[in-house]
Amino acid sequence: MKKFILTFILTFILLCLFFSCKKEKKVVVQEPVKIEKPKPVIAYGFNLDNYKVINDTIKNGESFGVIMDRHHVLYPKINEIATKIKDTFDVRRIRSGKAYTILASKDSLDQAQVFIYKHNKVEATIINFKDSIISAYKHRKKIKTIEKEIAGKIYSNLSITMDSLQLKPTLTNTVADIYAWTLDFYRLQKGDTFKLIFEEKFINDTTFVGYGKVKAAIFKHNGEDLYAYRYVADSIKKIPEYYDQDGNMLRRAFLKSPIKFQYRISSRYNLRRRIKLYGNRVRAHKGTDFAARYGTPIMTTASGTVVESARRGGNGNYVKVKHNSTYTTQYLHMKRRKVRVGEYVKQGDIIGWVGMTGNTSGPHVCYRFWKNGRQVDPFREKLPSAEPLDPKIKPTYLEYIKPLKRQLDSIKLPQPEPLSFKEKEILVTN
Repeated sequence: MKKFILTFILTFILLCLFFSCKKEKKVVVQEPVKIEKPKPVIAYGFNLDNYKVINDTIKNGESFGVIMDRHHVLYPKINEIATKIKDTFDVRRIRSGKAYTILASKDSLDQAQVFIYKHNKVEATIINFKDSIISAYKHRKKIKTIEKEIAGKIYSNLSITMDSLQLKPTLTNTVADIYAWTLDFYRLQKGDTFKLIFEEKFINDTTFVGYGKVKAAIFKHNGEDLYAYRYVADSIKKIPEYYDQDGNMLRRAFLKSPIKFQYRISSRYNLRRRIKLYGNRVRAHKGTDFAARYGTPIMTTASGTVVESARRGGNGNYVKVKHNSTYTTQYLHMKRRKVRVGEYVKQGDIIGWVGMTGNTSGPHVCYRFWKNGRQVDPFREKLPSAEPLDPKIKPTYLEYIKPLKRQLDSIKLPQPEPLSFKEKEILVTN
């Protein structure tokens, strides 16, 4: 009996050891691998996976018909397309250098079914002739607008400073237009500063397509703060203007200069000027000479009617513009004139180009200014300004510019680096 009990106990112990040492094996159930289908590539409202996509540029001398013929569209069909869409898009107006995309069939024919003519990076005209119904319509890519702040210090001139900030000339021109009536860019001094709040536009978050509004700006020149705020005062006309911190419009009756950029005043209005060429005798200079590169555009400083456009004697090629019964301006020594007598020109319109015609030793435009039939120095005249804001609107305007002024004032000026840059996303528009 004892032997049986001992055997039983030993057997039990061995069994316990066996099962305690035995590891539990986990059963791993492998899940089937999910193969994700690639997302379709959508552009201009089409699934590009369904087409053979051909991107190209219109060559010199190419027509819509030539392009379609090369992509296996027969001429009866080409004529039908041109006829049916002529009220929406004239195929004769396509221009060399413009990009286009063709969506062709994915078969042995490779026949074009859609023609996309790209006017620019944002706008395109889509001609769809895949089916029996032929259509042409405009397409506009979604644009994201980013607000940016920038501060700069003048070390040479505005153009060079803006270029150092990696800003394009179009923004420099816009800033120059804003301050064209109140700031002489030739007289900017080393150490003058500016701050801007403006917009940049992008498609697909990365492709830059231009600038939007310049919302606010400030130039510090000769110790004076020159603010500019974009504001729409007339809710019916909806034309934006720029006003200072007191509600005075920056636009004036006359521009400061007939040259936008990169000029210098080589000779001012001087009735007692002596000229060595004429034996150091006094010969009055009744104009202001703006030296600039040969071929630089010349602008009319105010709106008016062209009363003279000719080439004569020491004046060379010149244009004379009558603005009203009080003021007339004249522009001398042009390389070439752009306007004719009787033509109405708006302030800032190009009327000719800097040259060396007539009596001149270098390329420049002699700018002459008449008031009541007498030549005067425009820089010494108190010229008329535009009307300020309506007193009823002014309180609203002053409230509107408060946050913009705080924002401008908070932008740090470069110390000592020549630039400061910051951005923030503000809105998305179409």
